[in-house]
Amino acid sequence: MASKLPLSETVGMALSTLRANRLRSLLTMLGIVIGNASVITLVGVGKGAQNLAEGQLSNLGANVLFVVPGNNDTRRQGIDFPKNLVLEDAKAIAEQVPSVKRVAPQITLSEVVQAGDVSSTSSIAGVTPEFLPVRQFEMAQGRFFSTDDLDSASNVAVVGPDLATKLFGNRSAIGRQLRIRNQPFVVIGVLEPKGAVFGQNQDENAYVPLTTMVSKLSGRDPTYGVSLNFISVEARDQASTGAASFQITNLLRQRHRILREDDFAVRSQKDALTIVSTITGGLTLMLAAIGAISLLVGGIGIMNIMLVSVSERTEEIGLRKALGARSSDVLRQFLVESLVLSSLGGVIGSGLGLGAVALVALVTPLPASIGASTVLVTVGLSGSIGLFFGVVPARRAARLDPIVALRSL
Repeated sequence: MASKLPLSETVGMALSTLRANRLRSLLTMLGIVIGNASVITLVGVGKGAQNLAEGQLSNLGANVLFVVPGNNDTRRQGIDFPKNLVLEDAKAIAEQVPSVKRVAPQITLSEVVQAGDVSSTSSIAGVTPEFLPVRQFEMAQGRFFSTDDLDSASNVAVVGPDLATKLFGNRSAIGRQLRIRNQPFVVIGVLEPKGAVFGQNQDENAYVPLTTMVSKLSGRDPTYGVSLNFISVEARDQASTGAASFQITNLLRQRHRILREDDFAVRSQKDALTIVSTITGGLTLMLAAIGAISLLVGGIGIMNIMLVSVSERTEEIGLRKALGARSSDVLRQFLVESLVLSSLGGVIGSGLGLGAVALVALVTPLPASIGASTVLVTVGLSGSIGLFFGVVPARRAARLDPIVALRSL
């Protein structure tokens, strides 16, 4: 019985065969290259979307909670309890919840802001002095509102850096006048850049005292309670956010006399991160699945080309078997050829995918990235696909009868 061919010799013969048919080998690898590059690129883009969302949410503050109005169909006891969050709710939270450090109620409108002959549609927020530390904003120039500004409902405004540039160009915005709903406001401060949250650029916003917003801009009647868009709440520390959320929920249920369904919701950064991670994780998985389909198509391409190769190399296989080669030697050679094609295609595709991820991160705001483990898994998957789809042509080659094969000589 013929001895088993050493693995090194089998690999050498497989590489020689692939080198002898360079063009065919390159075209065979093309499907794997495209599939691998697609997986790396799509996963990198999905990870970039997750990084972008998490980076924006981190600007909200780790120990900040947001109380937002919810279902308005809640049945209540009595008719003098407003359906929305009101200023009295914010005051009650600040005074009665021990886990809370600061409270910043807010009313937001979208309005045209004018400065001379320049105008810009911006989000106008009526806030209190507590807004600055609660939301972790910093002043770049000037100052923020004082308690006196709030008490006197002063016509003063603090603007984001992007809005300041739009309205005043390279000139200093401090002391300049702008108009909102035909009301004149004096700019007393410009904020440091903060970036976007959920697609909204916070640097294009303007901020006015909450009392000024209620009495001169919003048109809301304070007789029945000042209705708020939401309330930002700063817990004493990150460990207190759970207790603060529980205490706020119980307090508002008592204040609103809720019998069934809450008409508000308390959200934390952690809740938002969980939602974002779930959405972006699903998106990344879907994108990876799309790329994996390309890999699957590439594997089928390898199988088809290898089957054609078996037909073309019938005489070679028959001659090798007649000279003593075993079926297992032929099987191994074809499997090695499939493995080399798919693994090399995986390496080339990974390189192209990494280049595409770097390009996306360079030319777009998306911080696309990819981990080394993902690249290694993808290359390993490429090799496995080549090995799997190489089994059929390898077995067909190994089962050829040398006598039948040599008849075509």
